[in-house]
Amino acid sequence: MALTPHNGANKGDFAKTVLMPGDPLRAKFIAETYLKDPKLVTGIRNVYGYTGTYEGKRVSVMASGMGNPSIGIYSYELYHFYDVESIIRVGSAGAYHPDLKLFDIVIGMGACTNSNYAAQFNLPGTFAPIADFGLVKKAVDACEAIGARYMVGNLMSSDVFYDDDPEAWKKWRGMGVLAAEMEAAALYMNAARCGKKALSIDTISDIMGTHEETTPEQRETAFDQMIRVALSIAE
Repeated sequence: MALTPHNGANKGDFAKTVLMPGDPLRAKFIAETYLKDPKLVTGIRNVYGYTGTYEGKRVSVMASGMGNPSIGIYSYELYHFYDVESIIRVGSAGAYHPDLKLFDIVIGMGACTNSNYAAQFNLPGTFAPIADFGLVKKAVDACEAIGARYMVGNLMSSDVFYDDDPEAWKKWRGMGVLAAEMEAAALYMNAARCGKKALSIDTISDIMGTHEETTPEQRETAFDQMIRVALSIAE
């Protein structure tokens, strides 16, 4: 019997570290391309989760779906019901910073957001969602080791993809935010609330203001450096 409504895995099916792409097909690609002897442990709603090994380490990969609410559900269940200690989001992001190019890596030290996700915690003020420093440092070291282009800083986790204000992103850029995505803030908040670890590593898939973008096929399969960095720091 499944432990949660959204995950068909049994206790012990997941490794201590789970990589979380948004796209279920990217989760399938990562498992079949990088993991040795990957086993499908859940497929409810076609949100695939696999466990295998990478360079002798037991590692899992599971899709999160799109947006803070979706990753909020799946990361909560992994942390609370499956004894997962670390979740590393491996996703795509739209560049705000002018020095970022397609396929560059952004390591999300923090996550700004326009989401109301933090309201559930009834805090007497605002909350700044941040990544686990140990994972950030390891990701930086891994990028340096392979010569990957990367930047470290704030992400913008937006609940809105088609913004009614097409110029809103420029205000976040003006505050030094590097790139936009849709999941890191909720992931970081869930990790903080239950004393676990989280990091979002994102590959730049499009450039705000220039209309440069990757194809759907590239977003599914061509983020090799990001995936290798994430797998190399799995604990």
